[in-house]
Amino acid sequence: MSRKVTDLQPWECLMKRIVWKQLGDIHDKKILDFGSGIGVTANYLAEHNAVTAIEPDEESIKERWTDNQYTQITGSTDELHKFADETFDMIICHNVLEYVEDRADIINEFARVLKPDGKISIVKHNRAGRVMQMVVLLNNFEHAHSLLDGNDGMASKYGAIRYYEDSDIEKWCPDLTITKTLGMRTFWDMQQNQEIHKDADWQDRMVEIEMRVSDMDGYKDIAFFHHLMIEKR
Repeated sequence: MSRKVTDLQPWECLMKRIVWKQLGDIHDKKILDFGSGIGVTANYLAEHNAVTAIEPDEESIKERWTDNQYTQITGSTDELHKFADETFDMIICHNVLEYVEDRADIINEFARVLKPDGKISIVKHNRAGRVMQMVVLLNNFEHAHSLLDGNDGMASKYGAIRYYEDSDIEKWCPDLTITKTLGMRTFWDMQQNQEIHKDADWQDRMVEIEMRVSDMDGYKDIAFFHHLMIEKR
């Protein structure tokens, strides 16, 4: 059965639509999706590219999307060490590094297996956006203060959210440079009418305005997530 991004929950559908638009058209590339989950993005990119996906959670792999053919590996950082230098044209790592202990090692491995003209796409939590969520949406002032004090957050499915700054990527691996920072989820969570989230026309209009402000200072500063585009120096 062919699956569509609209089959996902509205928040995840919108997230995928926005990040895929920000990535642009990608064809004939060798791509690594590290922390691929149920393979929605790996499956999407595999339509026109050779994709290798790595995911440690076996339950997620059992549910993975397989409309397009790609290589699925069960594992984590150890699997990165098995690839030769300069193997991939692009590396995808979305909502992963907050939940792992060895992220500096992972980033350095990314740089090693990335081709000289390759690119890395990292999606990460943005602390300022999370603080706004706590105050405006959840009235959780204690958690907001805790986040402002530099403490970790919490995700219902994955446990502690270990926030890091965008600039930490370059500190962990000086061979890499962030070429663009884009915002994601600036507006739509503020809309508390959950029923309208399911409306296709509303989703289209929300994606349009999210894309319009994703590269505008001020708006991306308070977005819930940042999308970092990274290249080798």
